Amino acid sequence: MSFFSGFKRLTCLTLLLSLLFAGGFSFTSIPVFANMANAEEAVKSEGTPTESVKEGEKKAEYPPAPKLTAADYPQIGGFNPRILVWIVAQLHLWFAAFVLAVPIFVLIIEAIGMATKDQRYDNMAYEFIKVSMAAYSITASITAIMGGLLTFTLLVFYPDLFKYMASLFSRSMLAYAFLFFAESASLYVYYYGWHWLEGGFKKWVHLTIGLVLNFVGTVLMLLANAWVTFSMSPNGVDPATGAFLGSEWDVIHNFLWNPLNLHRVIANIAYGGSIIGAYAAYKFLSSSVKEEKAHYDWMGYTANVIAVGGLLPLPFAGYWLTAEIYAYSQQMGITLMGGAFAWLFIMQAVLIGALFLSVNYYLWCGMGRSEGSGRYTKHIWWIAALIVGCFLVWFTPHTLVLTNQELKALGGPYHKYLGPLGIMPAKNTAVNIMIIMTFLSFTLYRRANKIATVSWAASGSAIQAAIFVAAILNIIFLGVYHGYFTNTAYKVAASIPQVLSTAVVIISTLIIDSMMFKGAKEVGPLRWGKVPDRSQYALFMLAVSFTWLMGLMGYVRSGIRQHWHVNSIMRDNSIDAFTPTIGVAAQVVTSATVIFMAIVIFIFWLSNISSKKSAVH
Repeated sequence: MSFFSGFKRLTCLTLLLSLLFAGGFSFTSIPVFANMANAEEAVKSEGTPTESVKEGEKKAEYPPAPKLTAADYPQIGGFNPRILVWIVAQLHLWFAAFVLAVPIFVLIIEAIGMATKDQRYDNMAYEFIKVSMAAYSITASITAIMGGLLTFTLLVFYPDLFKYMASLFSRSMLAYAFLFFAESASLYVYYYGWHWLEGGFKKWVHLTIGLVLNFVGTVLMLLANAWVTFSMSPNGVDPATGAFLGSEWDVIHNFLWNPLNLHRVIANIAYGGSIIGAYAAYKFLSSSVKEEKAHYDWMGYTANVIAVGGLLPLPFAGYWLTAEIYAYSQQMGITLMGGAFAWLFIMQAVLIGALFLSVNYYLWCGMGRSEGSGRYTKHIWWIAALIVGCFLVWFTPHTLVLTNQELKALGGPYHKYLGPLGIMPAKNTAVNIMIIMTFLSFTLYRRANKIATVSWAASGSAIQAAIFVAAILNIIFLGVYHGYFTNTAYKVAASIPQVLSTAVVIISTLIIDSMMFKGAKEVGPLRWGKVPDRSQYALFMLAVSFTWLMGLMGYVRSGIRQHWHVNSIMRDNSIDAFTPTIGVAAQVVTSATVIFMAIVIFIFWLSNISSKKSAVH
């Protein structure tokens, strides 16, 4: 009976939220319907207008993008508007990603716990939704401060740009505000209803609330992505004047919206796993109780698995986004990969290499939990050698920044032997092999404590080894032959079968493993907590590298517009309309990363205080 009364309360709350949304969207529609009604009244009162009058009314209703001069940008002594907006916007994005990423992770873990009926997963999910609540209470205020500060700085330093963007996205901006309230409401219901909605059908209700929470958060992200991508690939406006053509959906659904949406959804899954892995590492290192160390060791491993699950397809999503940028504007694409930002991709390569090395090092250290790991530890050295070799290829530049003396000594801007490794076919080959080797490390870790009992175990392992070798040889062949002996069209097309080869390895290995190790015998119990402390620093490295990489690539993505507020439509004529140097970009992104990570550690510390207080009670 208590369940039905609770379910009624939940139903009432859902209806209340639905009415709130309906009222909100109705409110956002009032200005549009009012404009339509005014237009109809004008037609009725004036009769049938001529084409010139219609055109004049259209121009009056949808003004063109403003043409600005340096005098239109207010200047306040002591403040650099570009740096201020840059840091505030980046911090706002990180905190929003943090609040969005953690519920995604929690929902995945809760679903795994429900499917496997393992209470440990449910306990871990609940612990992290508590972290999310602590983070949300802090980041809600920080996000509000940062969002308010961002709005304030835009209004003060870039008033005409803000006015223009608000005129195009008025309804979606209002919807964003209402959806933010919906996210808050669903998060609180999801958290406080955790124990109330336990077991049986009630658990399905709770899982549905979590799904609603993540759906609303994802829609918020998609709306914000539309504002970002419109400035890069404007749509739904007059290409000559920038005047709004009347459909906000066309403005939202611009050319780069879908590629960026996919890239950020995958990145948020990986980012959520990395942040939670860092939290587990913090708790592991700060605890002296054996049981707690075991719990947080297991938690860090699970978070790392989810982070790896998002990391493996992430380069391909980024490659698709880059290809779409080229397809939209060759000038933007050349600026991105072969112009002013080319060397920033060397920094990106170093960070991506740090991600892969951190993930693999953590898995290698984790083999020490199993008594049967000795069978596979002898293979680690050549896996490490392949990953490091691919990493060196990945961040090898095509051209070098050299002095005149160095150019004469080298004989040109290209290195005789290393220069060919700087083009994309070599890098695509390297990153695919890095992904396969990372998956191999994960496969060996999963096998370390198991012995297959099926009669065809030896044949299954031989088939898997053959698939790995064949895929790597195929990837190398495609990269070398189509990358260096065919025209450009084949170079680009060769990346698709390379990706498919990597996908075949992952999918086929998982299928064979699931059948081969069904009912497998364990060598011994896993010794959770019996890992060296240095393995936990790899989890910290993963989170910091992800954060730094997000900031750096965010700058690159926005910077390829160069001197445009809105690409080819609204020119930036301020005194700051120039591309910052790589050193300045690195300093700004690093400073923002330090600020963000310091606040995240502070959140972890607050959660630690709360858990100690609960333990005393």
